[in-house]
Amino acid sequence: MVSGYPTPPGHSGSVTSPATATRLYENGKVVAESFPCEDAQAQLDRHPGAVLWLDLLHPEPADLAAVAATFSLHPLAVEDALADHERPKLDRYPSHIFLNVYGVDIAADSAAGITKTELSVFVTDRALITVRKSASDTTRLVERWDANADLSEGNGVAFLLYGLLDVVVDGHYAATQRLDAAMDSVEDALLEEGGAPRPVRLHAMDLRKTIAALRRAIAPMPELVSQAMRADLKLVGEHLMPYYRDVEDHAKHTVDQVEHLRDRIEGLLQADLAEQGNVLNDVTRKLAAWAAIVAVPTAVTGYFGQNLPYPGYDRFWGWIFSTALIVLMSGGLYISLKRRGWL
Repeated sequence: MVSGYPTPPGHSGSVTSPATATRLYENGKVVAESFPCEDAQAQLDRHPGAVLWLDLLHPEPADLAAVAATFSLHPLAVEDALADHERPKLDRYPSHIFLNVYGVDIAADSAAGITKTELSVFVTDRALITVRKSASDTTRLVERWDANADLSEGNGVAFLLYGLLDVVVDGHYAATQRLDAAMDSVEDALLEEGGAPRPVRLHAMDLRKTIAALRRAIAPMPELVSQAMRADLKLVGEHLMPYYRDVEDHAKHTVDQVEHLRDRIEGLLQADLAEQGNVLNDVTRKLAAWAAIVAVPTAVTGYFGQNLPYPGYDRFWGWIFSTALIVLMSGGLYISLKRRGWL
């Protein structure tokens, strides 16, 4: 147990926290799974060459403290694992490595925005401990490990970390592709003559917010993977190094995609704003032209004081006629301007 980290009342240093999943890999095979947490250390002792995956879903502080006592996890790392909305990072401690990453998902129509799943990861010599802050599907993670089980032989826990990072980065790239497709659907509407309707502009603003949220989760990933490959960590061997470099390359490509999406949506919004400005200038020019035409007779009649009598000038029906004419002309002008979208 790490000095300074208290053992919770009722615990003797063994793992008693309920886990959502446990798996033991040895020589490319799963030798045990779905066993109780309290048996984790015993399983490792029975299989000296095996590595453990222990998954915890939103554990209580006391439960995570018991895990920390068994696997010698640093109290600062445990504190970060319990806190929400930590930034993506990789921290090195004497007995383990701590990572915080985000899995992301985008709704098919992007209307619901981005869904981020915060994942804290402890990497010890023989165990990968994942702490999920919210419910999420781990099926893809297990499938990736099973599909690449041959990589586990001789690579220890680095094999598990590779699979996890690969799945996370693949999810990031899939999210950028879905956003790119969603942006295609609004691009033509944003570039319509006269400017886009307000609902389309609001949808574009929603896409921009989603891209910003996605960027915060994705931007640190290339540096994070690069740190995991550092030689002084002695985590990634020569056999797995090309696979980690491949994940790093995918992470860099995904960051480039996010930057492209951000530039693209900003360009589209600026183009729509410019189009609205062009329409406003055109309307202003037309109104100024009509004002100039009306100003000439108004100035002449005003200068000479030509208040001419109109038909029915001294009759009641004349007042009715002039009033109706004003109402009809004003109403007709209002309808015309409304149809043009000026009002």
